[in-house]
Amino acid sequence: METEQFEALMMYVLVGGLILFMFFIIWDLAKKSKAGRLGTAILFLGLGLCLVAFLAKPLITYVLELFLES
Repeated sequence: METEQFEALMMYVLVGGLILFMFFIIWDLAKKSKAGRLGTAILFLGLGLCLVAFLAKPLITYVLELFLES
């Protein structure tokens, strides 16, 4: 395995772990503040939106490459 491949793989694995940990932090924050369902949803929407954007970027890039090749 080349160094570049290892770095790319570890970026997604480790950043994915960080994303899961951040979702746990948001859930714990909602639980400790007794936010309720709506408050929890707003917390996940507001604080988790940048994480979703990080995950959506490779998917959007892949879809665009498929359309541009054909």
